[in-house]
Amino acid sequence: MSHIVDEPEGVDATPDAHHPDAERGDPEHPDDADQRRLGERLQRLRTERRWSLTELAEESGVSRAMINRVERGISSPTATILGRLSGAFGLTVSQLLDEALEHEVPRSSDPDEARGVQRAASADSWTDPETGYRRRPLSSADFPADVTEVRLPAGREVAYPASAYAFLRHCIWVVDGTLELQVSEATTRLGAGDRIELGEPADVVYRNADDEPCRYVVVVVRQR
Repeated sequence: MSHIVDEPEGVDATPDAHHPDAERGDPEHPDDADQRRLGERLQRLRTERRWSLTELAEESGVSRAMINRVERGISSPTATILGRLSGAFGLTVSQLLDEALEHEVPRSSDPDEARGVQRAASADSWTDPETGYRRRPLSSADFPADVTEVRLPAGREVAYPASAYAFLRHCIWVVDGTLELQVSEATTRLGAGDRIELGEPADVVYRNADDEPCRYVVVVVRQR
């Protein structure tokens, strides 16, 4: 790959053993636990394919140093880096994140708590540490399509490489706000209620140029 993606200097640091929290042995923060599980998931996928760090870096365009930090759970990847890594493994971003998030399926005799019901208050989500972009899965890992709610803060944008869309059909529906979608060199502005279906894999930039947050739903299915 000619362009290697990495985080800016100073984004992460090795935990300080002399930090007060380290001395107290405080319980692991939920965000830290998610970060650790994502690192374990990434390392397991790489091991299953018998790839070295260098080979994954070449496949994804993400630097060896960044991959190493993510696998060790000391750095949180951006949405762009997640897109590159998922593309390298032939997975959707949701599939890559799936085992890194804890999915608790309610089990109760109460019909209102039937298996398969996901309450909003307990729903998992992942937030890009760089932009505040937040994605929340609306479908389970067993569902035949990835359905994801995304909230993109005002004035922010997130880019995904074409590799993240290989072998996929992709539909986007804007719920609130305005979304600018740049596919290759073409930009389309979408308002609340608008939807678009993407064609052949291409580099995509999601941009919120307005002063209010944008919320949209992404539906992804594999082509047959």
